Amino acid sequence: MLVDSHSHLDAPEFDADRDAVLARARAAGVRRQIVPAIVASGWDALRALCSAEPGLYPAYGLHPMYLDQHREEHLASLREWIARERPLAVGECGLDFFVEGLDPQRQSLFFEGQLRLARDFGLPVIVHARRAVDQVMAAIRRFGPLRGVIHSYPGSADQAKRLYDLGFLVGIGGPVTYDRANRLRTLAATLPIECLLLETDAPDQPDSGHRGQRNEPARLTIVRDTIAALRGMSPESLAQATTANAERLFGLPPA
Repeated sequence: MLVDSHSHLDAPEFDADRDAVLARARAAGVRRQIVPAIVASGWDALRALCSAEPGLYPAYGLHPMYLDQHREEHLASLREWIARERPLAVGECGLDFFVEGLDPQRQSLFFEGQLRLARDFGLPVIVHARRAVDQVMAAIRRFGPLRGVIHSYPGSADQAKRLYDLGFLVGIGGPVTYDRANRLRTLAATLPIECLLLETDAPDQPDSGHRGQRNEPARLTIVRDTIAALRGMSPESLAQATTANAERLFGLPPA
C-alpha cells in the first residue's frame, strides 16, 4: 500500500480520464492520496471529488504561484471552510522566490495567514518552498508549534534535519529519478527514513521515464523503487515506512 502525499487529481488535465487514472493508481497500490487545493475557486470541486471517491483526502489552501487569484478575504473564507469541512491538512501554501513577479510581501501575507489557521486548528500544513526554505523555516518558528511537509523538497540535508526538528517531513517525487539530480538523490539515500514522504505532484513533475508527459499517481511506484534502490532497501520496506509516516502526519484512516 502506498500513499501519494501530494497529487492534484482535481486538475483539469485529468478531466477526460480521471476514472481511469484512479483505477491505474489503485491497481499500482496507491490507495490513498492527499489532494491539496491551490485557489479558493477550486475548493468546491475538490470537495466534491474527494467526497465521491474513497481514498482521496482534500486539503484546502492558497498557493503562492496564484497570487493574482487570491483576495485577503479568502483567508477568512478558508477559516470558515476548514471549521466546517474538517480536512486533514491546510495547503498548498508557501513561498516561491523563483518565479518572477510574485510579490514577496503579498506571498508572506497569505502564507502566514495559513500557518495561523494550521496552528489554530491543529492541522498539518502542506508547504511549497521554492528558493525559500530558510524563509519558510523562519515563518514556521514564528507561528509554531506546527507540523507538516515541505513538498517537492528543494533544500539541503541540514535544512531537512532542522525542519524535522520543527515537526516537518520532506516530500520527494519524480525529480529523484533523474541521474543528474545528484543532491536530491543523495538526500533521498541518506536522510532518516522517518523524514520521508513519497509524492507525485501529478500532473506535474513526471519521472525520468515519462519526461514531458502528464504525470499520474500510479507512477508513484517508480519513485518508490528509485528511492529504495538508492537506500539499499526493498521497495516493500520503503513503502511500509513512508506510508506509516503519512498516516502519522495526516491522521489517515486505514486503507
